[in-house]
Amino acid sequence: MNILLWILQTLLTLHTAMGAVWKFSNSEQTVPSLSVIPHGVWLALSVIELLCALFLILPAVSKRLAILAPLAASFIAAEMLIFCALDIFSGSPDYGHLTYWLVVAVISGFTAYGRFALKPIQQSTAKA
Repeated sequence: MNILLWILQTLLTLHTAMGAVWKFSNSEQTVPSLSVIPHGVWLALSVIELLCALFLILPAVSKRLAILAPLAASFIAAEMLIFCALDIFSGSPDYGHLTYWLVVAVISGFTAYGRFALKPIQQSTAKA
């Protein structure tokens, strides 16, 4: 289970970092259902996503930062669910984005649950 969670965290890190870069280079107007998001919030989301990408991999460097991974995954899941809600309420007939965001939300949610409950990253008990 630990290996699966690390694979998901790595993939989620890459996905989130690429999404943040995409947000910096594209406007929220690119996706019609997200056009209700103010531009400042859109840019802030890209900064937060970069932090989340970092938080997902930091436990590999320092076990003391292990709590950051499930928190970052939880934020990503919540963000994707908000995008889903915006898409549903926009009345968009295209469900491609909705499906994509739901898949990412499920993967993020599973990663968060896995790190909170199933296989938390253990802190090292060795003393320096």
